[in-house]
Amino acid sequence: MKKVILSTLAVMLAVAPVFAEKKTLVLEGSTTVLPIAQAAAESFMNNNPDADIKVRGGGSGVGITSLLAKTCDIADASRSIKDAELKEAASKGVNPKANVIAMDGIAVIVNPSNTVKELTKQQVADIFTGKISDWSQVGGTAGQIVVVSRDSSSGTFEAFGALALGGSKVRQDALMQASNQAVATTVSTTAGAIGYVGVGYISESIKALSIGGIMPSAKTVLSAKYPYSRPLFMYTNGAPKGLAKDFIDFVLSKDGQKIVDEQGFVGLK
Repeated sequence: MKKVILSTLAVMLAVAPVFAEKKTLVLEGSTTVLPIAQAAAESFMNNNPDADIKVRGGGSGVGITSLLAKTCDIADASRSIKDAELKEAASKGVNPKANVIAMDGIAVIVNPSNTVKELTKQQVADIFTGKISDWSQVGGTAGQIVVVSRDSSSGTFEAFGALALGGSKVRQDALMQASNQAVATTVSTTAGAIGYVGVGYISESIKALSIGGIMPSAKTVLSAKYPYSRPLFMYTNGAPKGLAKDFIDFVLSKDGQKIVDEQGFVGLK
């Protein structure tokens, strides 16, 4: 009987690693960073079977709120953390650490049927704040301009407001959308629409405009010549460690930055 028990224990110990609990990592936040996070997570898990990485969107504000509440390990964000959020973090014993993982340009997009190919920075600001309301005012075919914007929980909304609107508010009748893809879809199906998305969301169904003669591209974003260029972040509570560090190190590696490029964004070079 003693030998049987010992043999059973030996078998259990031998197979224990197979049933070992996976290491879990939760990412939440920016829909701009979402495609990078999803693709990187899939590749990372393929090479690390013991890792279970869960990726959720919701917007940069949602991700940062979750990080402060300690319900996620990494907050994906397409904007810098706000002073008010840093103050709240301090009160909760959280120390947000910004990890830049890629660059992005916020592309101003229109329906492919639109004849307008270029706008100035002033025209963009005037359109989104309501001072310009007809395409004929910027050299296009006469017709009402339909402004499509991200909602207030979005880091892209915050960044576009700072970079393109100088802090002014988007016009009140703007169609507010919860994700980059929702903006792109609305613009692609609305002839008079104009919106903005991360460069990774540019497709044949929409048309990106030149801003002051400069198109959003890897070269113009990295050089900061494109006026609406910005970094993309993965925030952690303190310096990343454990699985979070391993994952962010992977995103910053040659293979990870290749994923960034494949998703249409701009790798750190």
